[in-house]
Amino acid sequence: MASYLILTPPDGADRDDDRTRFIRDGFSWRAFLFPTLWMLYHRLWLHAAAAFLLQGVGLGLMRQPGLFAAGAAIIIGVRMLAALEGQHAFYRGLAGRGWKTEGLISAHNLATAEEIHFSGIEPKAEEDIQANNWDIPSRSNIHTGRGGSTFGLPGYDGGR
Repeated sequence: MASYLILTPPDGADRDDDRTRFIRDGFSWRAFLFPTLWMLYHRLWLHAAAAFLLQGVGLGLMRQPGLFAAGAAIIIGVRMLAALEGQHAFYRGLAGRGWKTEGLISAHNLATAEEIHFSGIEPKAEEDIQANNWDIPSRSNIHTGRGGSTFGLPGYDGGR
């Protein structure tokens, strides 16, 4: 199940606004495969410039004899960083431009997250079930000669 951050526009839009953004927290394949283009699309100008320069350095190192592994590590590192932290950078960019964080929703997909948010229904919290009686009598007719549990595990009374 994924988590979605909900952001509303700076002008204080109503609950059913089409401009409400849902940002998924997790790995982004698009950011991994095309980090610079993904960052440009999401208006992360400085991040895109840094990714472009670092990937250029990585390609330059890959062409040098004996430095192929270092160049590949830089390129893979930039791609992993973009895929894992790109969504957070996008969120920080929107928050810096005045977008307001309205909440966090856990859902299986974007459509479910939108449905939960726009319906206004709060998800039901799981109740913590407490046992009334932990003194469970043994139903076994076999008597082991000692009380408590077997295999050296602590019994219900906490002893061995």
